[in-house]
Amino acid sequence: MAGSKLLITGPTGQVALPVVEHFAAIADVYALARFSKPADKEKIQALGATVIQADLAKPETLQAIPADIEYVLNFAVVKSGDFDYDLAANAEGLGHLMIRCSRVRAFVHFSSTAVYEYAGQEPRTENAPLGDNHRVMFPTYSISKIAAETVCRFTAHQYGIPTTIARLSVPYGDNGGWMYFHMLMMQKGIPIELHPDQPNYYNPLHVADYIEKIPYLLGAASKEVTTLNFGGSERVSIEQWCAHIGELTGFEAIFAANPNAFGSLAIDTEKMHALIGPTRMDWREGIRSQIEHLAPQWLVSKN
Repeated sequence: MAGSKLLITGPTGQVALPVVEHFAAIADVYALARFSKPADKEKIQALGATVIQADLAKPETLQAIPADIEYVLNFAVVKSGDFDYDLAANAEGLGHLMIRCSRVRAFVHFSSTAVYEYAGQEPRTENAPLGDNHRVMFPTYSISKIAAETVCRFTAHQYGIPTTIARLSVPYGDNGGWMYFHMLMMQKGIPIELHPDQPNYYNPLHVADYIEKIPYLLGAASKEVTTLNFGGSERVSIEQWCAHIGELTGFEAIFAANPNAFGSLAIDTEKMHALIGPTRMDWREGIRSQIEHLAPQWLVSKN
């Protein structure tokens, strides 16, 4: 990918920002977002990326995208709670983006394991039933993600675009993530709501791993559309990572059972391992590094 022309959407988000920083050092990166905050625009430009101010819900603004883009990484997501706008931005907007970039060598759309129907602790395979998993907290999120995947497949088939749909599972890193919010709740003594069907398993994916795997996701792209789970190779429960945070900080987790809380959403990693290989970051080391970078004053143990 060195020297290639790469478009990254949603560049100011927690997940995509480190990707922009990494690839802007070796490639010609274009970063597309609404950039409603001038400071965000300046931050992205400081990393060496070219800013494109556009709105996926407004296809006429996408004309600013260069016609010779080689690769696209679509991290953009809108969670306004307004179904009309969120579907226009997340699903229809994705279709317009793909049409504009129909001559790319590969397109990766980052979806979410939130597309899966709740099924207890059973790891979800890529053909598991879909459902409105995140409705209780993000009313439009799961439906928008399912709709976006459908539009993505249709557009890829119609225009012959080599595409990968990667369903992210709990991305995190030194700039934040779900575990950091749990640590803040533990520090303040706020109860963490858990589904009563415990343990609550996930596959946390560290930023070092997803940056390393991006070229492989591009390489796995096909005109038939490759869909795969994209998470850490280790299955970890919320209970486990909160216990580890407690060991590192001395904070104690207070859990409260709630049947409406997000339940287990572990993934089957067989297809991922076959296509792009296993991840390498140990989740314990990833959490320790996160605390070192974001709240070193609370780190009382180096283990």
